[in-house]
Amino acid sequence: MKYRSKTLPRGALIEFVPRGAYVKVSAVDPVSHEEVSIVGDRRAGSETLSLEAVRKLEYVLNRKRAGKTDGTASSGEVIARGRRSEPPSGWDL
Repeated sequence: MKYRSKTLPRGALIEFVPRGAYVKVSAVDPVSHEEVSIVGDRRAGSETLSLEAVRKLEYVLNRKRAGKTDGTASSGEVIARGRRSEPPSGWDL
């Protein structure tokens, strides 16, 4: 199965690192050098796992191109995180 991508016209570099019953799959865009990784079941097969890694890479690249990154609003301003005023109780541990 050949997966065609408009986001990745040159394709992606895929690496498989087996870890017991699971395998870590990394996908790298050769143009931007952006890298993502997933962990999946070895029994899923290399084609399925590489497809999922490429889809995640496309998602990350499209999100960065749209200007949306973690911790910032769409206008680029930093989102303030709330803080607790009281110390944590025994229920919070």
